[in-house]
Amino acid sequence: MSGIIVIGSQWGDEGKGKAVDVFSAEADYVVRYQGGSNAGHTLNIKGQKKVLHLIPSGIFHQNTTCIISSGVILDIETLVSEIKTIKESGNYLNNPSKLLISDSATVSLHYHKVLDQARETASNNTKLGTTGKGIGPAYEDRASRKALLFYDLFTDEETLKEKLSKALSEKNFLIENLYKKKPISLKDTLNQILTLREELKHYRCQDTAFLIYKALKENKKVLFEGAQGSLLDLFHGTYPYVTSSNTVSGSALIGSGIGPGFIKKVIAITKAYTTRVGEGPFPTECSGEEGAFLQKTGEEWGATTGRMRRCGWLDLPALKYAVRINGITHLALMKMDVLSHLKEIPVCTAYNLNGKIISDYPVHSSKLSLSKPIYKTLPGWQQDISNIKKFEDLPTAAQDYIKLIQEETNVPVDMISVGPSREATIWRSQLF
Repeated sequence: MSGIIVIGSQWGDEGKGKAVDVFSAEADYVVRYQGGSNAGHTLNIKGQKKVLHLIPSGIFHQNTTCIISSGVILDIETLVSEIKTIKESGNYLNNPSKLLISDSATVSLHYHKVLDQARETASNNTKLGTTGKGIGPAYEDRASRKALLFYDLFTDEETLKEKLSKALSEKNFLIENLYKKKPISLKDTLNQILTLREELKHYRCQDTAFLIYKALKENKKVLFEGAQGSLLDLFHGTYPYVTSSNTVSGSALIGSGIGPGFIKKVIAITKAYTTRVGEGPFPTECSGEEGAFLQKTGEEWGATTGRMRRCGWLDLPALKYAVRINGITHLALMKMDVLSHLKEIPVCTAYNLNGKIISDYPVHSSKLSLSKPIYKTLPGWQQDISNIKKFEDLPTAAQDYIKLIQEETNVPVDMISVGPSREATIWRSQLF
């Protein structure tokens, strides 16, 4: 068992980019298994900020092979742009075999984005706060067996044109008649694909699931990188304010095409406080000075949309729910340094729901929106911790904060991030 699944335990933006980048130093393979360009994973490489949307966060390690599996939605325009940016920033993609893309992955095109954005702005639709990247419409096409797969992009031009024509006949009917938008040009879409596929052809892999299986059988170290967060899961999140894919750990198996027997650990990336982008209930959300402090100090704005993130205190009932639905075995605690210099730090340990004290997370959004947080206030540590390398050297108050999380979740905190760089990391056990 050499597979490790890395997921977000909250509403996304937990710091998975840095965590996977750090973990990848020990990994042979990093596999991205769901979501699409709606993800934004921010890394700090030798003082330089790198933002990835589709390519796995292990790409900046020379000895790591990155795989985009069949569960991912491929925005090919964003993907080509990302590949070019990585090439320009160093020698990370000189060898095309360092990045392998499943022939079975679903392709997202411009018409998916137009539909996504039209729905979000339509007056009769619920405002969900989506990224507008076309992820939902692309997954719909996959479910209704109308999707273009990565393989299809490399068929002959006439076959590709025929498939696009069928797709656009339905999409343009909706775009023109329901949403009153300009129809999408078949010619322009086809020409875009023909141009982009010249760059993408170097990274094709017929069967990434078999490649991952072989690696695991050979006891290679494989990281499975998730996008978004557990509370945004299509089935188990705050529906309808969720993403369009399954973000829980089980999705790594489905999206990658491997069985559960290969998994050694499920590591949950958890921010030391809580943030959320877009609409939906958020019991511990802070307004006023406290929220502004977390927003500014944590640089809380979306890597994909640039939107400011809503900020609040750590929600332990929600974290315990994530532990349960993911089978989390270890926690990686991110952005501990953001809480430095606070005199007191509230932590939500339960809710008041219509006068009743509950410690379990309410699954339905209607109940969660009515839940009022009950806080336990801990003393802050009020000092810089960014250069600390050992848990024992952390201030006592910081240690107590981490111990409370461990006691409440019954899960060990094995990694602590005390700054944005790779080096600002405290390890408490081996990764693999």
